[in-house]
Amino acid sequence: MGLFIKGYLCNKHLLLSCFLVCAFYSSSSMVAQKSIHRQQVLSSLLRVNSYFMEKYSDYTATSNVGRVRPSNIWTRGVYYEGLMALYSIYPKEVFYEYAYNWSDFHQWGYRDGVVTRNADDYCAGQTYLDLYRINQDPNCIRKVKANLDMLVNTPQDDDWWWIDAVQMGMPVFAKLGATLDEPKYWDKMWDMYEDCRNKISGTGLFNQEDGLWWRDADFIPPYQEPNGEDCYWSRGNGWVYAALVRVLSEIPKDEKHYKDYVSDYMLMTKAIVKCQREDGFWNVSLHDPENYGGKEVTGTSLFLYGLAWGVNNGLLSYEKYGPFITKAWTSIVKDAIHPNGFLGYVQGTGKEPKDGQPVTFQSMPDFEDYGIGCFLLAGVEVYKMKQYE
Repeated sequence: MGLFIKGYLCNKHLLLSCFLVCAFYSSSSMVAQKSIHRQQVLSSLLRVNSYFMEKYSDYTATSNVGRVRPSNIWTRGVYYEGLMALYSIYPKEVFYEYAYNWSDFHQWGYRDGVVTRNADDYCAGQTYLDLYRINQDPNCIRKVKANLDMLVNTPQDDDWWWIDAVQMGMPVFAKLGATLDEPKYWDKMWDMYEDCRNKISGTGLFNQEDGLWWRDADFIPPYQEPNGEDCYWSRGNGWVYAALVRVLSEIPKDEKHYKDYVSDYMLMTKAIVKCQREDGFWNVSLHDPENYGGKEVTGTSLFLYGLAWGVNNGLLSYEKYGPFITKAWTSIVKDAIHPNGFLGYVQGTGKEPKDGQPVTFQSMPDFEDYGIGCFLLAGVEVYKMKQYE
């Protein structure tokens, strides 16, 4: 009987201990879930953006990384995508002026003119369209329309042979089609996307089995990472994920390929959350954490952008995906933002894990603009989430 009582008491204490531990972790999890506050999100966005606008106050200045490039190339175009998103929640006049003056300086055009087929060139058109929607000046989109009309009226569909191009180019088609109520731009957009997805090098660049994309034909198997896995570059997949979000934000739900885009978005979502690190970041190599493993902000921001957008637009449940969002945002703010707004852990330009290394808290990427643009896009969607008050 004494042994029974002693055993009962031990088990009782064990059960009580387990209950307290579970309660602690449950409570900690709930605290973590609610650790994001809207005003703190806005404060972080403004701090990072202010750093950039002060350092690059001369929006006309060319870049000189290897060679001279005008300031309307894709890297700056991505920054202005983020700035216009920030303007949508915090319409400070200086943001509008900074974007408008940059666009006007470049005469609302592209590095290689309206005949360019390079999506990197016409990425800037996303901002031109955003500004047109505010001021209704047809000059803002005259060259955007001329460029896309040329693409629509020529038979080539294989221009997006690398997945970065999907984000640089696809939203321009989506936005112009919505702005002018012209489905022909959505039709061409699908043809070019479908070519990239299914036809490049005979297989296409989207591996539906894994829900992830090879960056270009060079990375289709038999190419593999050091651990034998397929090479799925974080930022490259982030570009596609962001493009799907930006397209789905523009086209109507009865558009003929809306469900196809949603399907790809959901496939990617399931694959992406499986790859998140314990600390909230994603590695540059999604299936090989040892190949230049470490924190990286651009891929992380783009995945965060897509996840938060999905919750905000009813495609993803907060109960299931909120923890991934909370962990990613809090980790970026805690670990990557310097007191002056400089953003650390940004991988420089390239196309695979080894490029732009080393990626550290202190390292300066070759271009700062696109990393900040990705961060602003993510933060604005987090700011919009009704779960974070």
